[in-house]
Amino acid sequence: MKALRRIWLVGVGVVVSVMPSVAAQARPYTLFYMDGSQAAKTSFAAHAAKIDVLVPTWYTVDADGLVGGGPDEPVMQVARRNGVEVMPIVALFDMKAFHRLATNSAAQAEMNAAMVRESKAHGYSGFQFDFEHIAWTDRDLLSEMVARSADAMHKAGLKLTIATVPNAPGYVTSKDGRDGFEAWMFREWRGAYDLAALSKSADLICLMTYDQHTRWTMPGPVAGWRWTQENLEYALKVVPKEKLLLGIPLYGAHWYARAPTVTDTSETPNEGGDEISTAAVMALADEYNGGKVSWDVEDHTPYFYFYREQMREWVYFTNARAFEDRVKLAEQSGVKGICAWVLGDEDPAIWSELPEHAGASEK
Repeated sequence: MKALRRIWLVGVGVVVSVMPSVAAQARPYTLFYMDGSQAAKTSFAAHAAKIDVLVPTWYTVDADGLVGGGPDEPVMQVARRNGVEVMPIVALFDMKAFHRLATNSAAQAEMNAAMVRESKAHGYSGFQFDFEHIAWTDRDLLSEMVARSADAMHKAGLKLTIATVPNAPGYVTSKDGRDGFEAWMFREWRGAYDLAALSKSADLICLMTYDQHTRWTMPGPVAGWRWTQENLEYALKVVPKEKLLLGIPLYGAHWYARAPTVTDTSETPNEGGDEISTAAVMALADEYNGGKVSWDVEDHTPYFYFYREQMREWVYFTNARAFEDRVKLAEQSGVKGICAWVLGDEDPAIWSELPEHAGASEK
């Protein structure tokens, strides 16, 4: 997204320093996620001095507690050189497999032993659980498993954190009842996270305040302003501020028409809503929209639309202005800091808003 500084904000005029820089204020605590892409590794190497905690997606666990994965040694070298804490994810995104793991104490003991072993062997500060697509009926099982795993990690002098799907207001409110979108989201995504219980065991709660609008929805902000505020306010009712991180998306979403899925007996819509990097966002803006981007005042987010093959396509994303607004929201709420997904997708201008941390080395 090298061209971001030359785009316009349609309808709001030219903005020169809307608000004081984040860097001029107290330094925010920063946790950044890293996937396996080269873009993520390059971004980390360039900006490690401004990152407190790196959470790479290096590990998975299965229903039997078998943990697979391992470190990327060049990434570890950059982290050590810059005093960055490394806390890998251990991930599981399978509803049935999670239930089997959560009801098998021996499997959990195997997983916990592996997390301790890997942390000690590679110098991690601990692990972060990224368990998603969990049935709401497994809510207590998740809380109990986190408590057992946190106990095992703490006894070894290590940390356990968890990423949670935002779930305000904590129950289903839609008039559609059991068959509406909100009910489906609660049953399969939001309802499993008892923030009060989880915060008693975990060292940090990373509130994933992103993916508000996805390929399952109409076009809209990845993390709308009021939606973000509501989920933060809900979490703060039960999670101590010093244990809570506000999630910020570094990516965008692109909605476009796709051909339907066709079988011998039916044709069904094929939802089009892909995650997209900021560099790819700006390439679309330059090619199809003259580099013009609008600012959504209500949702504190940039967006644009354009036509291709006679169909309108929508793009919402996070630029430096949207990032700064959300960092300020975290600061004003008094939470510990931010957690941002994912390195390599960001607007490069965000880094000018973040100062180096005390443990950073000279590059």
